[in-house]
Amino acid sequence: MATIQEIIKKNYKAFEGRYRLPQAVRKAAKALMQCRTAALGGHVQACPEGHYHRQWYNSCRNRVCPQCNWLQIEQWLKRQRERLLKCGHYHMIFTIPHELNILWLWNKKKVTNILFRAVRDTLFEFFLDDKHIGAKPGIIATHHTWSQTLIDHPHIHCLITEGGLSKDRQWIMRRNGYLLPVRAVMPVFRGKMLDYVNRTIENGQITLPEGMSIQRWKNLKNKLGRVKWNVHIRQRYEYGNGVLTYLSRYIRGGAISNKRIESLKDGAIIFRHRSGESKTEKMELPVNEFLRRYFMHVPEPNTKMVRYYGLYAPTAKEDLAECRRQLAQQPVKEVEEGDWQRYCQDRGTEHPERCPICGKRLVRLGDIPRPKTTGPPDGKRLRYAA
Repeated sequence: MATIQEIIKKNYKAFEGRYRLPQAVRKAAKALMQCRTAALGGHVQACPEGHYHRQWYNSCRNRVCPQCNWLQIEQWLKRQRERLLKCGHYHMIFTIPHELNILWLWNKKKVTNILFRAVRDTLFEFFLDDKHIGAKPGIIATHHTWSQTLIDHPHIHCLITEGGLSKDRQWIMRRNGYLLPVRAVMPVFRGKMLDYVNRTIENGQITLPEGMSIQRWKNLKNKLGRVKWNVHIRQRYEYGNGVLTYLSRYIRGGAISNKRIESLKDGAIIFRHRSGESKTEKMELPVNEFLRRYFMHVPEPNTKMVRYYGLYAPTAKEDLAECRRQLAQQPVKEVEEGDWQRYCQDRGTEHPERCPICGKRLVRLGDIPRPKTTGPPDGKRLRYAA
């Protein structure tokens, strides 16, 4: 079984020579190749009785690294679980048509911001309307950009409370057997997304892809305004923990995990993916195509892939506290940020810093410094390409 690190180490140099890569991609590739190696330094630990010793190398902590983000994910999950309201939640998915994918590829951060804004404004338009719920909901939204086969597929998953806080500060539940009328939600989302994108294009804030003129964009906008968009509301969940766990898999760690990769052989990668019928299938891709798809999903710097709205917004602590009071919940507690050793124990695994022979706690003998490097900083050598 191959790993992402192994694939990049063996093939990145040739891949880099074929493409003009954004700086974020180059930095991610370097980080993933160096993760938990001597290049990042580390420390030496040993059993106080002399039974055992080992070297530990530092993690890269890059947001797309598949082998060193589990602690941040566990910490995020712990914080969000503490904040969840004790009510039913819905899982809602908003997807842009594939014709807009090229616009996203050329303007990832800006189109991502527009997508979040369109989703947020659509949900609030319906939730705040007295014909539907008439109250402010709690929303946790995460941005995913890939499909199971790693092609570009920008969409947003939302965890949404089934009720909200009204203007007179009363907790109000949905009135019907469904959260929102999805057939009505779709054209509103479509209209807002196209309108926001069109405004940014007219203001010169978005770069049109090669071959797309203003007139071609207008023609595409008119075409997309007449077709159905993919908005999906899944069934109600008694609590939001299950959906929250699902969303956590995608906030860090990259577009594919190591456990899905079958092999690296003869210049090709074989990996598992789910088909439309939820069956597991295998796909084979040439190494360069696999890396192209993988690196396509490296986000631009400072892009927020998780956002919180309504009752779950950081600025709505008083509203959240009032809802918890009405739902007979205790106030939100401050979550203690445990270290990775504590999380290993909580998961039921053996303590990672104990001697496998006598069980005593390993002691730190010293640090492994990073090797000195020469030459200009990486940023001066990198060329950005959209």
